[in-house]
Amino acid sequence: MKPLSSTSPNTKYVPGRSIAEISEQYNIPADEIIKLGSNENPLGPAPAAVRAIVEHANEVSIYPDSDASSLCDALSEYTSYPDANIVASTGMDGVIDTLMRMLMPGEAIIPVPTFSYYAISARTHHGTPVFVSRDENFGFDPQAIVSQVTNETRVIFLCSPNNPSGNLVPESDLRTILEGCGDCDGCDAVVFLDEAYVEFSEGSMIHLVQEFDNLVVGRTLSKAFGLAGLRVGYAVMPEQMRDEYLGYATPFSVSSLATAAGIAALGDDAHLKQSVKLVQDGRRVLMEIPFKVYPSEANFVLVDVSPHQSGEVCDLLARKGIIVRDCLSFRGAGDALVRVSVGTPEQNERVVEAFLEFKSCNE
Repeated sequence: MKPLSSTSPNTKYVPGRSIAEISEQYNIPADEIIKLGSNENPLGPAPAAVRAIVEHANEVSIYPDSDASSLCDALSEYTSYPDANIVASTGMDGVIDTLMRMLMPGEAIIPVPTFSYYAISARTHHGTPVFVSRDENFGFDPQAIVSQVTNETRVIFLCSPNNPSGNLVPESDLRTILEGCGDCDGCDAVVFLDEAYVEFSEGSMIHLVQEFDNLVVGRTLSKAFGLAGLRVGYAVMPEQMRDEYLGYATPFSVSSLATAAGIAALGDDAHLKQSVKLVQDGRRVLMEIPFKVYPSEANFVLVDVSPHQSGEVCDLLARKGIIVRDCLSFRGAGDALVRVSVGTPEQNERVVEAFLEFKSCNE
């Protein structure tokens, strides 16, 4: 694998399309549109989280904890790591931005296609992305990653399950990369492992934080816990790194309502289990889409609609009131990949039927 050019027209994050946008563009009532382009929880937030928001609404005139200590206490119980290893921020993006303030300038190694905000944040903080291509199944050779490490490398971004492909990073590959960074003279690179979708998989590697002093595992409450609109992210990292991180962190970055909802959601095991089961069942249904569908450990599947173009397919589905994600904005993804979030059983069937209709009309 060869590193790709770090220059790109995609310097701005491209979000999935909104219900309001599709409603206006195609004159479809908003309540008839299903949004399966942003990997949101179709069950919504945990009921306990909603109650917590209502109960704490009258506290919004008061600043929250500067370092979200009460939320970190709950995260400590959830992850089985002490508070001294945990930080919380405004979504995982907030964690990434703080790390980039701490680590940059320098180089950020990024296997692509993957979540585009890694490169955006690195550039914003005067870093230089070094892109490495994944193979046809979206895996990568860990030695190819290690071969790009120099004394200018500050961070290696890995996503497991990967967005948009849904595949896991094998533990052996992660160990090779972590050890490879340690073997490079003059290199103090951090490996950032994004586990935003880990609750839907069996592949967490958070246990390696206690073994490696250069590993940070980022997570979020946006997906399985249904709190995307509140922006609650966190990371588990070595204690000495956390001490430095807090010196760069924005104070009061997690609002009082987000803190209350996050604590409640972490304690609502029934909602979490229901969300995970819905996704696991829904992935099997979406495998019936009549194109190549890649196996996924996340709450979405990736579909190769070749010989058609992704934009063509996404536009046709949008006209039917179905929002899915065109992966054209993901560096290295090409122009034929579509990401479909798992929805409710009814929504999943509707998506499969729309793909079947598209294929039958274009054969």
